[in-house]
Formats: sequence, C-alpha cells, structure tokens
Amino acid sequence: MPQAAAAGTLPAPTLPILIAPHPALRGKARAVLPADAPTVAELVPRMLATMYAAPGIGLAAPQVGVALRVVVLDLQPEGKRAPMVVINPELLSASRETEVREEGCLSLPNQYADLARPVSVTVRFQDQAGARRQIDADGLLARCLQHEMDHLDGVLFVDHLSALRRNMILRKLAKEQRGS
Repeated sequence: MPQAAAAGTLPAPTLPILIAPHPALRGKARAVLPADAPTVAELVPRMLATMYAAPGIGLAAPQVGVALRVVVLDLQPEGKRAPMVVINPELLSASRETEVREEGCLSLPNQYADLARPVSVTVRFQDQAGARRQIDADGLLARCLQHEMDHLDGVLFVDHLSALRRNMILRKLAKEQRGS
C-alpha cells in the first residue's frame, strides 16, 4: 500500500521498478551533490511509495532508473513504518562473521537464494537534510544496507552466487517475464 500522505495531500505516485537484465541496473550511481537536493526531495517520497506498494523493505534509486546514490529502507519494526533515507553511503567496516539468509530483490521478482553476508556493518551516509550520519547495523538492517548499497554499484544479489546458480535464476526470471 502506498505511503500514507499527510492530511490534505495526495500520496506520492509510484515509479516503475526496473527488472533484470535492464542495463540501468548495472551502472554505477553517482554521488548526490548539493545541487541535486530538489531532485532528491521529489525522488525520496516516490521511492518510499514504490517500496511500500511493491511491497519491499529497501529500494535503491538505480532500481527506478535514477543513477544517484540514494537508498530508502523500512524494516517496519513492530509493524510500524520507520522509513530511513540513506544518501551517499560508505561502508566503513564489516564483520568477519557472516550469516547465510535468503535474499530476494524487487528487480528480480519471485527469485530467491541463500546468500552469505557480514552479520554487522558500519555505514556513514547523509540524511535527506544533508547531515552526516553513521550507523552500526546488524541482522536484517545490515543485510538490507549491503544489498541496497550493492545496487548503487551495479551489483545484484545474484552476482554473489556461483555462475551456475546465478544463470539458473536469471533464466527462470526471463521465462517468467515472457509469461512462458
């Protein structure tokens, strides 16, 4: 369901989510600059609306065809919306300890695979107001941050799998997209 709008305003319109193998998913997004503030101010509510409508817990700007280093996340702790906007994220550290969990992606609908990722990460980023922030994340938030930050560099979760497993998933996705 789209993000609830403030009283008297309409919810932000959603954006089309690009599906692999769309070439825009493989490009490296550029850093957000101060001059991009109006674009980001318009983009973030639409990305959140798109993520909630999908439904998903994370979305990177390249997934909606925008080559900027912008990510929105919402793990909805305790069933309540708690959106997080992450701009120009930098991975400062990752734990040596990894955990294998199933991952999926809005750009690879209905495709899932078990994937090992670091259990915890430290990420520095800017919030939507431009303030520098740092977060120590673990568990699902750490995984989600890593997954969405990969999108900013043109990396899909299947790129972390063996070539055989990746190709099986991509062929299955292509077949489903053709309706066969």
